[in-house]
Amino acid sequence: NTRIALLDKGLRIKSRLSFSTRKFSSSRSSLISEIVKRTLALLKKNNVRRSDVIGLGIGVPGPVDFLKGKVYYLPNIPKWQNTPIKDILRRRLGMKIFVDNDVNLMALAEARLGAARNKKNVVCLTLGTGVGGGIILEGKLFRGTKSGAGEVGHMPINIDGPKCNCGGKGCLEAYVGNKVILSLAKNKFGRRDITLEELSQLSKKGNRAALNIYGDFAEKIGVALAGVVNLLNPEVIVIGGGLSFSGSFVFRKIKETIDKRAMPVHSG
Repeated sequence: NTRIALLDKGLRIKSRLSFSTRKFSSSRSSLISEIVKRTLALLKKNNVRRSDVIGLGIGVPGPVDFLKGKVYYLPNIPKWQNTPIKDILRRRLGMKIFVDNDVNLMALAEARLGAARNKKNVVCLTLGTGVGGGIILEGKLFRGTKSGAGEVGHMPINIDGPKCNCGGKGCLEAYVGNKVILSLAKNKFGRRDITLEELSQLSKKGNRAALNIYGDFAEKIGVALAGVVNLLNPEVIVIGGGLSFSGSFVFRKIKETIDKRAMPVHSG
């Protein structure tokens, strides 16, 4: 999904809307046009003039050149290589535009307003179509040399695993993205129509097959995060995204795996 929200100066959400990205994923220009159309509609609905908008912040699911406002590519949405999204939207909307990786922005939000408020060293992870990551170090967002830091989903956890959408092999995302989880569920239950929501409900009710799927999923995430904990020693790890609603069992398993695999001085 693509989500758009209108915030006041106190960073409170005044209004929001959402639409399916999938309908526009085959055409970069149509998705950009829909973003422009929906943004203007949200402003009109709330009687806000474009000239009154301080700026438009955009979070995209992939690596970004933060200074130039250019999308390098999006692993799960085709045809976005080297897209100057900042310049395109600035011309079409007449606003100041900021572009960053979506989980970088989640990390900023969690550190300033959310689950990691007032923490200086934070790692954020989103679990959904892909696996995104964002890092706060010593109170500041860490982007890395080419604004590409935080890609936890593309850390290899197997020296010769399945091919990933990023072009690598054995990445965490290739094992725990929602398409992989759904494929496992369809094979396990022998049904093509099973949904993630149904799988989550089954796991919460104690269904053994669903728990096995989510247990393996959680263990792989825990293994990757154990490496992150050993490397960065964060105060807090915040997990969001659609698959984060799969139940408390998943979070317990992730924490158990981190406690088991990370260096004792770092875990807890």
